[in-house]
Amino acid sequence: MSYHVIYDDQCNFCVTAVDILKKLDNESRFDYLPMSDKVVLEQFNVTLASCAEGMYLIDAQNPTRRWQGSDAIEEITRLLPTGDFLINLYHAIPGAKWLGDQVYEQIRDHRYEWFGKRS
Repeated sequence: MSYHVIYDDQCNFCVTAVDILKKLDNESRFDYLPMSDKVVLEQFNVTLASCAEGMYLIDAQNPTRRWQGSDAIEEITRLLPTGDFLINLYHAIPGAKWLGDQVYEQIRDHRYEWFGKRS
């Protein structure tokens, strides 16, 4: 494990996305930490309020290196096999980054409404 993924474990979409990532993570680069775990948030100096802005990816070797929201998605993708190629292609398409950020924000802001919330 080299990175911590802090995700919303009450969001059906987020939990499904983490399940898919676990299957793609053949090298076991990530561990998966729920936002509902206050000890985890304190350990990484993350607040519940900041989690409202999106998931986190934190470098386990250097916890000051962190990404949030769509930037975390991009970095996770980059770390997967062929991910660097995909992210470079994504950034080469004019407007794709902006659109990706907007899509992420919409999903983030409406995730419970669109996909449901776990108890």
